Amino acid sequence: MKLKTLFMIVGILVVAGACRPQPTGPETLTVMTHDSFAVSDEVVQIFEEQNNVIVQFLEVGDTGTAVNKAALSKDNPLADVFYGVDNTFLSRALEEGIFEVYDSPLLEQIDPAYQLDPTHQALPVDFGDVCLNYQKSFFEQAGLEPPETLEDLVKPEYRDMLTVENPATSSPGLAFLLTTVGYFGEDGYLDYWKALVANGVEIVNDWETAYYSAFSQAGGPDPIVVSYGSSPPFEVLYSEEPLEEAPTAAITSPGTCFRQIEFVGILKGTTQRDLAEKWVDFMLSPTFQEDIPLNMYVFPVNSQAKLAEVFQQYLVVPEVTADVTPAMIAEGRERWIEAWTETVLR
Repeated sequence: MKLKTLFMIVGILVVAGACRPQPTGPETLTVMTHDSFAVSDEVVQIFEEQNNVIVQFLEVGDTGTAVNKAALSKDNPLADVFYGVDNTFLSRALEEGIFEVYDSPLLEQIDPAYQLDPTHQALPVDFGDVCLNYQKSFFEQAGLEPPETLEDLVKPEYRDMLTVENPATSSPGLAFLLTTVGYFGEDGYLDYWKALVANGVEIVNDWETAYYSAFSQAGGPDPIVVSYGSSPPFEVLYSEEPLEEAPTAAITSPGTCFRQIEFVGILKGTTQRDLAEKWVDFMLSPTFQEDIPLNMYVFPVNSQAKLAEVFQQYLVVPEVTADVTPAMIAEGRERWIEAWTETVLR
């Protein structure tokens, strides 16, 4: 066989091979989150197998830090999707223009009360209520009725009983500060904090210290603490011995809790728009939503998602939460924290 003919045959074979469909590996979708994000591996695997994709999670700090990083990198985004901005930073995220608009069909299954962004750049995923918690047995043994309102906490009978977190260093601490602003107004919230200080409030830097060191349920001195509406069910769920009822309770009277809502959005500049849409839909679907409570201690916004029995039995959801809009928070957050610091800590 002549050399020229051999080259022609090889060339034909190469071209034929190139024309055949080539196997492709999975694509990668990067999801940026705050450090408290958690999801079951098997749930992520469902999405990966359905879409031939590998999902990478990029944890970048607390909510405020995550929003800052997303804003600073908006011209060259670090990820395709960002989950974790909440209503305390929502206005900042929208003003920075970090998200693309996406009108997910799953929004039809979500109560409009959670849909704080009418432009559908930030879509609601979960909610949690920051509420005062108290140890039931303490008040039973003391023959004292537990507090029901914020005003109760400044009464002499509740002196030296309350621990709260610093709003400059703690998310629930900030939520409780916002609660007092919503409840007493800008003209009255600092006077309320002065009364709390006079009545012996203890200030700590984070929720872990407040709940596991200062709270009497964990062996600390104070029977009242700023925690979450979900804390009583989790006391039952994680108790070393079976319990008939929760040993703690949340105060949920009107205006005493702050509702945190967390959102997901597609980052501008993503090269994976189609996969990003599918991931957002997945986060809003019952499969993902039902996985949320036991991983992140917050609750689904999709009305089709079912809660475990322990939450149905012990979770009390406040009907009226603090009236502080994202726009009000964006305008006043830093000013309120600074004024609180001057009033309470100095």
